[in-house]
Amino acid sequence: MKQHRSTRSSILIALFLASAFVLALTSGVTITAQQSGAATAPAKAEGGKRPIEMKDILAWKRLGTATVSNDGKFFAYKLTPTEGDGEAVLRRVADDKEWRFAIGESAGFGGGGGGGGAFGEGPVARELAFSDDGKWFAFTVAPSAKEAKRLKRERKPLQNKITLVELATEKKTEFEKIRRFAFSAENAAWIALHRYGAEAAPAGPTGAAGPAPNAPPAAGATPAPERATGSDLILHELATGNELNVGNVADFAFNKKGDWLAWTIDANEKSGNGIQVRNMVSGAVLPLDSDKAVYRGLNWTEKGEALAAVKGVEDKGFEDKLYSVVAVNFSSISGNGAPQKAVYDPRQDKDFPAGLTVSPNRSPAWTDDLSAVLFGIHEVKHKKPGRAGETNAPEAAAPAGPPAGMRPPADEPERPDLVLWHWQDKRLQAQQQVEESRDKNFSYLSLYRVADKKFMRLADESLRTVTAAPKQQWAIGFDTREYELMSNLDGRRFQDVYAVDLKTGARKLALKKARNAFGPSTDGTQLLYHEDGHFMTYDLASGQTQNLTAKVPAVFWNEEDDHNVVKPPTFPLGWTKDSKAVLLTDGWDIWQVPTRGGQAVNLTVNGKRDKIRYQQRFRLDPEEKGIDLAQPLYVRAYGEWTKKMGIARIEPGKPGAKPLMWDDAAYGALVKAKAADAYFFTRETPQDGPEYFVADATLGKARKLTESNPQQKDFLWSAGARLLDYTSAKGDKLQGALFLPANYQPGKSYPTVVYIYEKLSQGLNTYTAPTANGFNKSVYTSNGYAVLMPDITYKINDPGMSAVWCILPALQAAIATGVVDKDNVALHGHSWGGYQTAFMVTQTNAFKAAIAGAPLTDMISMYNLIYWNTGGGNMSIFENSQGRFTSSPVDNAEAYIRNSPVFHAKNVKTPLMILHNDKDGAVDFTQGIEYFNQLRRLQKSVVMLQYKGENHGLRVPANMKDYTVRMREFLDHHLMGKPAPQWLIDGVPHLKLKDHLDERTKDKGEPVIGPLDEVVKK
Repeated sequence: MKQHRSTRSSILIALFLASAFVLALTSGVTITAQQSGAATAPAKAEGGKRPIEMKDILAWKRLGTATVSNDGKFFAYKLTPTEGDGEAVLRRVADDKEWRFAIGESAGFGGGGGGGGAFGEGPVARELAFSDDGKWFAFTVAPSAKEAKRLKRERKPLQNKITLVELATEKKTEFEKIRRFAFSAENAAWIALHRYGAEAAPAGPTGAAGPAPNAPPAAGATPAPERATGSDLILHELATGNELNVGNVADFAFNKKGDWLAWTIDANEKSGNGIQVRNMVSGAVLPLDSDKAVYRGLNWTEKGEALAAVKGVEDKGFEDKLYSVVAVNFSSISGNGAPQKAVYDPRQDKDFPAGLTVSPNRSPAWTDDLSAVLFGIHEVKHKKPGRAGETNAPEAAAPAGPPAGMRPPADEPERPDLVLWHWQDKRLQAQQQVEESRDKNFSYLSLYRVADKKFMRLADESLRTVTAAPKQQWAIGFDTREYELMSNLDGRRFQDVYAVDLKTGARKLALKKARNAFGPSTDGTQLLYHEDGHFMTYDLASGQTQNLTAKVPAVFWNEEDDHNVVKPPTFPLGWTKDSKAVLLTDGWDIWQVPTRGGQAVNLTVNGKRDKIRYQQRFRLDPEEKGIDLAQPLYVRAYGEWTKKMGIARIEPGKPGAKPLMWDDAAYGALVKAKAADAYFFTRETPQDGPEYFVADATLGKARKLTESNPQQKDFLWSAGARLLDYTSAKGDKLQGALFLPANYQPGKSYPTVVYIYEKLSQGLNTYTAPTANGFNKSVYTSNGYAVLMPDITYKINDPGMSAVWCILPALQAAIATGVVDKDNVALHGHSWGGYQTAFMVTQTNAFKAAIAGAPLTDMISMYNLIYWNTGGGNMSIFENSQGRFTSSPVDNAEAYIRNSPVFHAKNVKTPLMILHNDKDGAVDFTQGIEYFNQLRRLQKSVVMLQYKGENHGLRVPANMKDYTVRMREFLDHHLMGKPAPQWLIDGVPHLKLKDHLDERTKDKGEPVIGPLDEVVKK
């Protein structure tokens, strides 16, 4: 279950997580967990090949993090199995010489999925890195699966190490107990290695871990001193191997040029705490600031000519530290050879708002012109006065008593444990609880002008969210107070948008009740927004607005969006480098639309005409500031009705997209080496997993660099896919993807699983890696099933009936091919797909069996329940997102009842298996219980699997594998005529459940399942 993309709250993030399980089933991406070992006897080979079984799934490898050297000569990536130890693979591009290094246990059960992993410089990408000069390669090594299991058993910390490789000599050096590393940026002479801090104290006699660092003391105990977070930072000189050790380092960062390294010190008793820098050319170390304080938020400017941080000191009058800003400018070194430092301490500013301090939760940042520093401020709590005879000073420890939190001191009243819900709460109490950490860490944007020594508050309670625009002449502010309550009720999220002058702090209303405000221009002078189907700009200085698309011969709202949203925008591709134009899409073509007057240009030309969607631009320069139209544009293309995919290039000043790649395949990442004409991309098909290729700027003569699963040739695999065209019962033109079983023979029909969500035919040419998390297309086609994935479109107020109107015609089209055995078809979906499955079996007997994962079953009760993963109510999802209703059940009861499975349960004749977990934070567990109990009361054939403690999708490896096995047993019985397992016939009494699970688990906790024989029905 998910919410419509036009919403802008934290709900969107959790709704993405809610559908992650569904995506896992279709793309091969699974949810993280860890366990090792397998026990499944392989079937006898047929034609030299055999079907995929559990042990094969667990060994299947996936491409993960990838990176390329700046000169394009070396390429590296991670290769990890579902369970077990992964590898870092290093390749020399010119001659394909390859090195493989063990990197320990894979990061997650199931690993990565289609698309070939992620390029970039994010936290994950730093697991693999090349030095800027391309001479060195480093990567993180985790403990092996076996070692990790031992360490966990012994309650010891799991610590990584770093391996450094000199590419010219192939010399490998390992550094133990390193939690983070970084090369010295453009000055590629050093690598910094940050070691772990002191290990936690050994577990007590009960085996329980000791108190967490910096935890509050138990009642009556002497407050423990704050534990220092610093540890050794090793500076390793790459050319010589010489090393320097800097102690008690809490954080560190090289500037962009790599000529300065900054670090913060956090030592015991704050001895020598401060900010220091080292000139990496001369070796000189300069102390920039020192105090009995803690330092946080170390942040260099993008060019690396200045840095800023915050420092916090204890104050007896406050519970929290009081922070100040330390800003250092290296661009003009003073006469004594030291950089210029400015310190802003709110305690010395009488104009600073009372009850607030600088926030440590937002890193301070210099403006581009180095005239000011931006930072956050937040509320600070005064210490409560002590009881009679008490002071704020630490006391000797009191006699041991009950643990803190068990009961209050004798002279304090017992406090009720209460949550107070009020109808005027703008956010539900549940949502406030989920967002508690965000609220605690919230800060108001402020600014300090260095030369004038002037503080300016930019955000406050009336305008809480303020974001500086590029060039920092203006900021954009958002006020949601008037709309927050209703937006959380009906999902229509409006806001008043303000232009804030960063020189004076003056605000002016730019947009009233805006719903779709996009980003400011690259030069920070204009704001892009969408209103009533058109893209508009607002000039931040003059206040003038301009309709950009009124005269463009295209539609810039999503005409195909079937949610209850009026004229939702197509999403812009971005501003140009000079801010004179924006790139917009009409859903087919990419348009260059001027913002200061002029004619719009269709850059791709043939999209709408040839039904090709130019979906996105590949960002080849990660440091770009706006789209450079003087350079070729590379865009991903998708054939709406052919399902072909590819990469096209648009030449500067020459409208028309030239296809470089265009075939029955899917293309993922496209990355250019920073200093070479070398382009790296991924390509996949249903038969061939995502692999990396290298090519020139035309993508010609592309050469494959990877082969992640050469063993696939030994297994039965789908014989291919067919694209089906059909028309819904309401006249909508739709398509479906029909995946053939392995060893498919024309003229024979096969048992089939229909997997549903919304539109799925776009996955026709994508690869599905085998996974152990319930249904998996590749596993089932390997074992003799056909798989149908149809498209579903929706009519307002009829989400369930819409599924009926689309799925049944799709099934008829599939049966007409002769591939599908109409008497042996099952239906399956999870979350929203689970809802549709639960509803479908109340409306048709076309399916011999069905499996509904985490289904919505009572739309009326579900409307008023809570989406616990976010804490928000479901009503906005029903009225403005996936539910597609126009109002609440109070005004629309008949439609809600008409589309609720539980109200039509008496019609069910299809054997049904439900998966619903007790901690489901997306679709409340009561939905599964309601439907199960109603079907049980009617004596329908239904079983429900409840994995204790699991959320909307499964994460625990044992649970994932158990569900995978039970699903196979259920479908094999109903569709392939295999004997039903005893648990499916009689259930399992609670007192015998442990024995039942033990009996099904052998050899390191793996569920047992025999091989599936290919079953064909003429």
